[in-house]
Amino acid sequence: MDRYQCTICGYIYDPEKGDPDGAVGPGTPFEDLPDDWTCPVCGAAKSDFVKMN
Repeated sequence: MDRYQCTICGYIYDPEKGDPDGAVGPGTPFEDLPDDWTCPVCGAAKSDFVKMN
């Protein structure tokens, strides 16, 4: 699964870890996050994330 990085603060969403503070379980692909999910560090929108190579 692909990791995505916040273009605002640099936070990396790792699907293997999920977002425990945001009630997103491990194994959740970025594409499956709700549209209103935000960066747990800076609050940026999901659209502010880019796929990492």
